[in-house]
Amino acid sequence: MATDCLFRDDSYLTTCAARVVAVTERGGVVLDRTVFYANSGGQPGDTGALTTADGRRMAVSDAVYTDAAKTEIAHVLAAGAQAPAVGDTMTVEIDWDKRHARMRMHTALHLLSAVLPYAVTGGSVGDADGRLDFDIPEAGLDKDAIAAKLTEMIATDAAVTSRWISDAELEANPGLVKTMSVKPPMGTGRVRLIEIEGLDLQPCGGTHVRNTREIGAVRVTGIEKKGKQNRRVRIAFA
Repeated sequence: MATDCLFRDDSYLTTCAARVVAVTERGGVVLDRTVFYANSGGQPGDTGALTTADGRRMAVSDAVYTDAAKTEIAHVLAAGAQAPAVGDTMTVEIDWDKRHARMRMHTALHLLSAVLPYAVTGGSVGDADGRLDFDIPEAGLDKDAIAAKLTEMIATDAAVTSRWISDAELEANPGLVKTMSVKPPMGTGRVRLIEIEGLDLQPCGGTHVRNTREIGAVRVTGIEKKGKQNRRVRIAFA
């Protein structure tokens, strides 16, 4: 059963009411709706808690998709937690501080991909830092120059918005896809685009802030050679 992924329309939601529709063989709790982002695209799954109507609280250590199409999410309970029963109503709550940090970092990485307009071969979103790998032949990258451009972009107060396009529209505009290793999920008929006004536009299922200034100060912490044409650029909050 497809999970209603509330975070895709509002990344700032921290809680919701939901009903248990299934429990997987590994004890993952599948709900009819959730605010939990599930591990994908280099961004970890949210942590948080599920609370039953009678007050029993279960810590959630991760959230994962159960299917390749990324339509159903299982909430992975912390060790020792007893899974609820199918049909139970729950209060769902994420660890907001961790989520917000990842929203800021994920948005900063989109800006990094605009500063360095090369194919992205990998990436990772952390709570305090992140990285992108770029396919750059004979690259001569300058940390200070990249950091200065990022700072300039963040200071523009650019709005960050999302919208949906059809699979066919994406296929007709392949240049929107920057990532070589992670392709946007297709097959449901629509694909989510993230636009940073005047700076970046690309498919993405992740969570983002509403305005670039909310990212805060970032710095480039390293540039590594990972292959003949692969450069890893790391950033962190200042």
